[in-house]
Amino acid sequence: MELDDWFLTAPERGNDQSTVDERHQSGSAWTEGNEVLFLIDGATYFEHLAQAFDALEPGDQLRFTDWRSDFDERLVPGGGTIGDRMTEACRRGVDVRGLLWRSHSDSLAFSAKENRRFASLITESGGEVLLDERVRRGGSHHQKLLIFRHLARPELDVAFVGGIDLSHGRHDDGAHDGDHQVIKLDERYSARPPWHDVQLEVRGPAISDLDITFRERWQDPTPLNYSGPLRARVSRATSRDRVATPLPPALPDPRERGSHAVQVLRTYPVRRLHYPFAPTGERSVARAFTKAVDRARGLIYLEDQYFWSAEIAKILARALRRHHTLQLIIVVPRYPDKDGILSGPPSRFAQQRAIAIVKAAGGERVGIYDLHNEAGVPIYVHAKVCIIDDIWATVGSDNLNRRSWTHDSELSCAVIDEELDMRAPRDPGALGDGSRRFARDLRIGLWAEHLGRSPDDPTLIDVGHACTLWRETAAATETKNSDESADSLRRIRIQPHVVDSVNGVMKPWAALAYRFVFDPDGRPFSLRLKNRF
Repeated sequence: MELDDWFLTAPERGNDQSTVDERHQSGSAWTEGNEVLFLIDGATYFEHLAQAFDALEPGDQLRFTDWRSDFDERLVPGGGTIGDRMTEACRRGVDVRGLLWRSHSDSLAFSAKENRRFASLITESGGEVLLDERVRRGGSHHQKLLIFRHLARPELDVAFVGGIDLSHGRHDDGAHDGDHQVIKLDERYSARPPWHDVQLEVRGPAISDLDITFRERWQDPTPLNYSGPLRARVSRATSRDRVATPLPPALPDPRERGSHAVQVLRTYPVRRLHYPFAPTGERSVARAFTKAVDRARGLIYLEDQYFWSAEIAKILARALRRHHTLQLIIVVPRYPDKDGILSGPPSRFAQQRAIAIVKAAGGERVGIYDLHNEAGVPIYVHAKVCIIDDIWATVGSDNLNRRSWTHDSELSCAVIDEELDMRAPRDPGALGDGSRRFARDLRIGLWAEHLGRSPDDPTLIDVGHACTLWRETAAATETKNSDESADSLRRIRIQPHVVDSVNGVMKPWAALAYRFVFDPDGRPFSLRLKNRF
C-alpha cells in the first residue's frame, strides 16, 4: 500500500497558498513517525490535558483555538479549572496565545459571553486570547486545537485535536451520567445531558503541521473583527478593530517517535475578504473523506453529530452501489440538540432525507443507531469519527454536513498506522492494504463502549458481519427471550435510530431553513455549479 492511495496528495488538497504541505522535504502532504492516541469521551481527554498543563515551564508555548471555552470548566475533580490552568501558565512565564470564535449572542443559545470572559481573563493574566470573527456571514470558527511546545524538553511536545471544546457539558466518561457543569439541550436529554465525544493526542512531526494551521490564522492581517462591512464599522466604533501581535519564530519539528502517518485536514470558506492562506477556501476535509470512501470495500463506520447533507449521503450511496459487500454503520444523536418548533424540523427533514439515500443504496448493509445510558437517557453524540476498513481513520471538528465541509473553519487529522494488525481478518478491504492497529483499536474501543462488550471480545474484530452484530445486539434489548444476561443487556447502549417525521405543511419552509441557515454552502460558485468540493 502507498499512503497516497488513501491520503490526499498536495495538489489534491487544492490550496497551494498554504505552507502546510510545502515544508515537507519528501513532497508528501502528510508526516510519518508520529505517535497518536485516541481519547474516548471528555473525562479521558481532560485528564490528559491536565497532565500537559502540569509539564509546562517558563518559556514554553501554548497555542489553542476553540469554538467555546468556559473559564470555570473543571479538568479533573478537585484539580482546578481550565481557566485556572491557563492563568497559572501565563503567570509562570508560558507564552499563551489563543483564538476563540467571536460567537453569536447567548440569547440565540450561543457563547458570546462565555468566550468574551475567557479571552479577557486569560489576557489579563499575561496571555493573548483574541476573539476572531473573520468568518462568512452566519459562520463560525469551529476548530478545536491545543499545542504544547517545550523549549528545553521538546520530547514533551504534544497537541490535541478533535471534537471536544474546553467547555461545560463535555466532561463525561464511559458511564455517561453527564457533566456536573451542564449545558442545556433538548429536555429529553435530561437536566444533565450525557455526552459522547472523541479527541486525538498527537506527538511527533505532525505537531508542526498543526502549528502552521494555528499560525496561518494568527498571522492573517485582516482585522479580527471583520465578518462584513456593517459589523466591521460597529466593531471599530467599539474599539474592537484588532490584529494579533507577532508570534516568535516557529520551533523545529518534533522528532519521529511512532508508527503513525498523519494528514492534517482543514475547511475554510471562500470569503469576500479572503484568507491569504486559502484565497478560494480549502476543502481538504471533504476531499479526503471522498477519496477514502471511494477506496472502501468492507466497512465504513461513522459517528456524527448531524449526518444531514444529501451531497455526503450520495457519496456514501455511490460506494454502496459499487461494492455489494460494503457495509455502513452510522451513530448519531437520538434527537437534535435543539428540537423546538423552529429549530427541529429543518434538521430532522435533512437527516431523514440523508438516511433515505443511503438505505436505498445499501438496504440491510446500512445501520443507523443512537445511544442511551444504563438509565435509558439518550446520549448526545458529538463525536466526529470515520473509520474505513480498519485502515484509515479520521477524528476532528467537522460534521457530515455542507457547513462543516465548506462554510465554517474546521480541523481534523487522518491517521494510518504503519503497523499491521495481525488479527483476522487481516485485510478486510481485500485490496492488499491490510488492517492497521490504530484504526482497528479505535473502532473496537468505540464498539466495546456502545455494544456493552469487553474490548477483548473476538466478535468485535470481524467487520464482515458488522451490520448483523449491531442489528442483533440492538434487538437483544427488546427481546424477552434474549440469551444475554440482565447485566449484559444494561450495558448495551445502542438502539435503531428513528427520525421523527416532518409533516407536509412544514416541509417546504424546513427545507429552505435547512438550506440557507442550518447548512449553508461556502464553496466558490463554480464548484457549486459542478457539485464538487
